[in-house]
Amino acid sequence: GDISSAAFWLVAGAITPGAELTVENVGLNPSRTGILDVLEQMGARIEVLNARDVAGEPVGDLRVTHGPLQAFSIGAELIPRLVDEIPVLAVAACCADGVSRVSGAEELRVKETDRLAVMARQLGAMGARIEEFADGMAIEGGVQLRGAVVDSETDHRVAMSLAVAAQIASGATSLERPEAAAVSYPGFWDDLQRLQA
Repeated sequence: GDISSAAFWLVAGAITPGAELTVENVGLNPSRTGILDVLEQMGARIEVLNARDVAGEPVGDLRVTHGPLQAFSIGAELIPRLVDEIPVLAVAACCADGVSRVSGAEELRVKETDRLAVMARQLGAMGARIEEFADGMAIEGGVQLRGAVVDSETDHRVAMSLAVAAQIASGATSLERPEAAAVSYPGFWDDLQRLQA
């Protein structure tokens, strides 16, 4: 239900050929839904179903299906509403048409890890073309990711983002320190296995 956790499935559904999935009971407080704005900018096929209020907060079910994506541009004004989703949006950018840009995100350098450097390094190991800046990154889309040995570097959001990238990479990916995901999403690997089945 937490949109920061739902973000991994929204991106996975948007980039994985043949995917169609519904994430139920997602909190849709506008202060947290920057990820939806960016996915909309990319042309992702996401519908809000069964929109309602629960304890005074907007909630809905989000259905996502695979489709072509366009590059995005994120600036400092949007960062506070999606700072935790930048790692998985970097994965989405690899599948988009064009060059996606993130700026005003220097805060990511002082999270659990330096997420800008870690994502550039780990996605780079999978063949992504990423240019890193002091406050963001540029990600070239349309590059086929390839399986590799990658490392969460003990960051939960990096672990889950790399798992999403592995779904669309050619060949097998091995993730070091996958247990990092449990910090914010203890059931992540079980849910991923269920979806793969």
